Formats: sequence, structure tokens, C-alpha cells
Amino acid sequence: MLVRESITTTIISTNKWAKLKDNYENWNIQMKALLGSQDVWDTVERGYDEPESEASLQPNELTLLKDSRKKDKKALFLIYQSVDESAFEKISSASTSREVWDILHKSFIRVEKVKKVRLQTLRSEFESLHMKESEPISDYISRVQVAVNQLRQNGEKLEEVRVIEKILRSLDSKLEHIVVAIEESKDLDTIMI
Repeated sequence: MLVRESITTTIISTNKWAKLKDNYENWNIQMKALLGSQDVWDTVERGYDEPESEASLQPNELTLLKDSRKKDKKALFLIYQSVDESAFEKISSASTSREVWDILHKSFIRVEKVKKVRLQTLRSEFESLHMKESEPISDYISRVQVAVNQLRQNGEKLEEVRVIEKILRSLDSKLEHIVVAIEESKDLDTIMI
């Protein structure tokens, strides 16, 4: 028991796990591991039944209820410590760790779905970019950079070489001879925008 309390104290006092912001999937994995290491994940996952009255409970049932309440409060504490102010506002009125977990899951899964749809739209826009006939190269590169920045802000990992290849592939046909010269003389992995 002393070892478990020592581990709990160390984890709680260092509080170095990730705070929930936009990283729900990573946070979810880390919290399941943390809650499991503290022997409270089952309480969060399954919840527990709060009786209407303790008067009719047998002594062993009362002991189990107190243990379940203690585990639930411990889980609540750990979850509260791992969320930012915005997420805390969403969960502050919930009374059990199970309710808190469900609220966070539903709200962030919705956000993730919206983000995925937004990413699909941005990917499509990026792929369909082409230089306009009378557009200066600098303006076109700026449009590409805007699209790339939006993709990256929404979690897309775009290698610089992919962006360079996209630009070269979508330049106006009048510049084809320049594209060929760049591709033949340069290593595209070393070119920066």
C-alpha cells in the first residue's frame, strides 16, 4: 500500500502529463494508462451505482460503495488535473468520473469529425491549386503557402518536398522549360520556398 501511495503522490506532485486541448486522441491514450496505473480506470469505464439510500446496505456492500466512491473521486481528480480551463468548464457540473469521460469523449469526437472534414476540404483545395495564366509566380507561391499553412494548422503533416513538387507541377505551361531546368539541376529535397 505504501508503494501505491508513493507512486500516486509522485504522479500527482509532478503533474507532467499532457493537458487536454486539441490533442484528444493522444490525451485519451495517456489518461487511460494513467488511470489504469492508479487502479481507477475500471471505475471510469464502467461507472458505479449510487444507491438511493445507504440504510438498506449490508456492511460489505457499504464498504464496496465507499471504495467505489473513493476510486471515482481519485479518477475525477486526475482528470481535472489533466484538462485546460475550457474543457474543465464542460465537465465541472458532472458528478462522476464516468459522466466526465463521456462528456469529454462526445465533445472532442465531434471536434475531431469536423476537423477531418475540414482537412479533406483543405486537401482538395491544395491539390486543385494551379497557377493562373497572368498570375505572377510570387502571388501563386503565396496562395500555395496559405493553403499549406491552413493544412498544417489543422494537423496535416506536409513535407516541404511535396509542396515544391506541387508548385512545379502546377505552374503555368509557359514556364515548363524552367520547371524542367529546376528538376534536372536541383535536388528537390534541398529546395526551400
